[in-house]
Amino acid sequence: MTLKVKEHAIRGIIFDMDGTMVDNMMVHHRAWQRKLASLGFEMSMEEVMEKVHGVNEEILEKLFGDRFTAAERKQIAWEKEAEYRAIFKPELKLVDGLPALLDQLKKIEFPFGVGTAAPAENADFVLDELGIRPYFKTVVHAGDVSNGKPHPEVFQKAASGIGIPTEHCLVFEDSPTGVHTAQNAGCLAVAVLTTHQQEEFEKYDNVVGYIEDFTAVSLKKMGDHWQIAL
Repeated sequence: MTLKVKEHAIRGIIFDMDGTMVDNMMVHHRAWQRKLASLGFEMSMEEVMEKVHGVNEEILEKLFGDRFTAAERKQIAWEKEAEYRAIFKPELKLVDGLPALLDQLKKIEFPFGVGTAAPAENADFVLDELGIRPYFKTVVHAGDVSNGKPHPEVFQKAASGIGIPTEHCLVFEDSPTGVHTAQNAGCLAVAVLTTHQQEEFEKYDNVVGYIEDFTAVSLKKMGDHWQIAL
């Protein structure tokens, strides 16, 4: 499909990171499942995929209530993320087609940034290991917000960082929670089907397209506006 930027008044792009820029969500899910089991909380992989989303400390508080102090939740979250990074580092790469898209966006000076629920260490891990930090005008991670997804704060701050109102931003997201977050922020969204199935997104009316990866995504100048081909 072709999304005419002018018709939808899209003037900026926000990329989620985990599952969108890098295909790592199953690594995260496995790391969470093992960590929770070590704490005596058994969850099936299906339950982890459905329920474990957002800021790590908020996840732990939701699952365990006041069993852990804030400091203990922070330590547990750090241990889980350190395990994830160790597992994923040998496989770390951008989703197919994304390097070319980032090059194009940078070349035409189209505003774009990152809005992720990942902690700072994981954002740094991806951006710095792959050497792509200079591409992005802004990077907003879990440490920059007070409210996790689906609260719209992460995309609101990312939009502010690229200087574009949320209603004029297109979000690339891999999870229903992330698409819900985009909807709450007033953003249109493209669902990246690395982890979830298309039918899981169909209840959200802000979804304008679905992609398996970024190989077919490009921008083309049409008169005084851009078209995004998906």
